[in-house]
Amino acid sequence: MVLIPRATFEMGTNNPVFEADFEGPIKNVTVESFYLDKYEVSNKDFNTFVEETNYITEAEIFGDSFIFESLVPEMKREEYKDFRAVQAPWWIKMQEVAWRTPEGPGSDLTGRLEHPVTHVSWNDAIAYCAYINKRLPTEAEWEMACRGGLKQKLYPWGNKLNPKGKHWANIWQGNFPHENTLEDGYETTAPVTEFPPNNFGLHNMAGNVWEWTADSWRNDAELRVKKGGSYLCHER
Repeated sequence: MVLIPRATFEMGTNNPVFEADFEGPIKNVTVESFYLDKYEVSNKDFNTFVEETNYITEAEIFGDSFIFESLVPEMKREEYKDFRAVQAPWWIKMQEVAWRTPEGPGSDLTGRLEHPVTHVSWNDAIAYCAYINKRLPTEAEWEMACRGGLKQKLYPWGNKLNPKGKHWANIWQGNFPHENTLEDGYETTAPVTEFPPNNFGLHNMAGNVWEWTADSWRNDAELRVKKGGSYLCHER
């Protein structure tokens, strides 16, 4: 874990990409010192939790979850035309999709034990935190940690997406959602140790997988704030 020292920082932005995300306006927020893990929770770590507690995730209980359409064979996509997210039709709801089978029946975690666990609900995350005697960060804690001491930069490392011609995060390259050129080397998730850390020593604070926080979304207890984006996020 990394100690994030007490500080007052500028939270949010006055130039939001999506106004509906309510990321603005900028406000000064003081956050007390706290600890945060250097890496996202890996499949290996989550598997240890499940083996020791017999925990069953909500996706396993419900029997389904959403996967990106490019992970479904093209010849089968028509079968799921009525099982797509209304405002994001590239998300397909499929049975037997869960953390052990992230792309549905026939998929597994071979070669991906060091990748971040996926298809984990907020309640699943809370259960995992209880198991390791930790907690989720608040939204303010998460954002201050993500910024790594930088002020109003676009990314955790600065304003350039690919400084020195190198990829610093696992995101989408190409024409979303139709073409992913895989310039960063990954179609889906990357190992939790991949890509350079920010100034606090934290990896993958942008891209790879969305990360849960403790806070509710605009005071709606049924919705929770997630941060950081994923491998499907792309430059506008």
